[in-house]
Amino acid sequence: MLLDILEPNLICVFVGTNPGIRTATAGHAYAHPSNLFWKLLHSSGCTDKRLPPENDVDLPRWYAMGNTNIVERPSKDAAELSKTELAAGTPILEKKIRKYRPEAVCIVGKGIWDAVWRWRYKREIKKSEFKWGWQDEKERMGVVQGEWDGARVYVTSSTSGLSASLRPAEKEAIWKPFGEWVKARRLERYGTEGRIDQVKPTGIGADSGD
Repeated sequence: MLLDILEPNLICVFVGTNPGIRTATAGHAYAHPSNLFWKLLHSSGCTDKRLPPENDVDLPRWYAMGNTNIVERPSKDAAELSKTELAAGTPILEKKIRKYRPEAVCIVGKGIWDAVWRWRYKREIKKSEFKWGWQDEKERMGVVQGEWDGARVYVTSSTSGLSASLRPAEKEAIWKPFGEWVKARRLERYGTEGRIDQVKPTGIGADSGD
C-alpha cells in the first residue's frame, strides 16, 4: 500500500487514480520509469528541479504539496478498476481534503474527475461539461458549510505511460498554468517560488552571529 503524503494547510494536494504495481512495490508515488508525473511537476514549475520518486515524502516540507489517491488498491493499470470502485473513493477523498484543508486539489487524470462527477451527480459527465484546468467554484472539494469554502479543483492530464490520448506538448500545456499558480502562491506565502525549507528567516533574531 502507498501511504498518503498529507499535512494541514498545503498549497495543493495531487490526487492520482491508484498505485501501480511498481509504485506499490517501491513505496513511492509515480515510481514507474514511464510515468511522467515527476517530469511534468518540474516542467510546469511545481518543483524547481526534477525529483526522483523517493523524494515524494519531502513534498510537504520542500514545496508545500502533498499526494493521495482516489483508490488505495494497487493494480497493473487503472483499467482494472471498476467505475463503482472509483466513484466510491470520492467520499473518502472528500474527507481527507476536509481534514487537511489544502488551497487546491490537482486531479491527475480525467478518469478521476469523471469518477468524482459520477459520485456527486449520479450520472456520467457530458463532453460539453468537461474542461481541463480550473473547475467551477461550485466544484470545490472538502467544503465545510459555514466554516471552510473548500479546496479549488484543477484537472490535469494523466501522467501514466499507458495514457497516450494526448501528445506530450498538450500535457505540458495543461500542466503549465497550475505550476505557475503554485509558484505564485509559494512566493506569496513563503517568499520563494522554490523550496520553502531553504528560505532564510528574517526579522529580529534571525542572525545569531552577533
